[in-house]
Amino acid sequence: MSSIVGAIVAQEAELLGMKISKKEIEALECYATELKKWNSKVNLTSITKDKDIAIKHFIDSISLAQFITVGDRVLDIGSGAGLPIIPLKILMPEVPMVSVDAVAKKIHFQRHVIRTLNLQNIEAFHARIEDLQNTHSHYFTVITSRAFTRLDRFVSLASPLLVENGMLIAMKGDGAENEIAESNQSVTAAGFRVTATQKYTLPQNMGERVLTFLKRS
Repeated sequence: MSSIVGAIVAQEAELLGMKISKKEIEALECYATELKKWNSKVNLTSITKDKDIAIKHFIDSISLAQFITVGDRVLDIGSGAGLPIIPLKILMPEVPMVSVDAVAKKIHFQRHVIRTLNLQNIEAFHARIEDLQNTHSHYFTVITSRAFTRLDRFVSLASPLLVENGMLIAMKGDGAENEIAESNQSVTAAGFRVTATQKYTLPQNMGERVLTFLKRS
């Protein structure tokens, strides 16, 4: 188990006012261990050091938990190695969640972690996002993506899967303001608007992040 990861997550989460149980920390430690193990054979992420995994992957992912409620149904588009969806599922086991990614090895890894941690009510699809329109049209209340694609393309891909009053959350790095400005016309044309942005700095000065919230106009 990667106890360094658990210790850092526990410490930084507490500083952020988040309560994480010992069981949840152990699950995140197991996830980190499997991520490093698989990554030595299959390229899943360039972030491989314990401290970076703890903060850049896990703390960044669970920052979304405050915007998700028990009644939500969550989709993570382009979820890669399972971020933010798997950390969120560990913290919010009662919330139905789905991830989708077009890269088979990443979904195989996600399914391995889901089985290993015995996570319930979560599905990982190896598919193009458009493929979900046949089975999940206007189904999700929250759709997120983490550094996946441009904001206007995210809106285009996600909108057919979002309930009428649902919310899109794009997790972006530094410089997101320029992208929002450049995408604004396309986003508006698609019938959406940016309702809020929230900029924050990852713990230990590990980078700037911007959460962008969008809803139908």
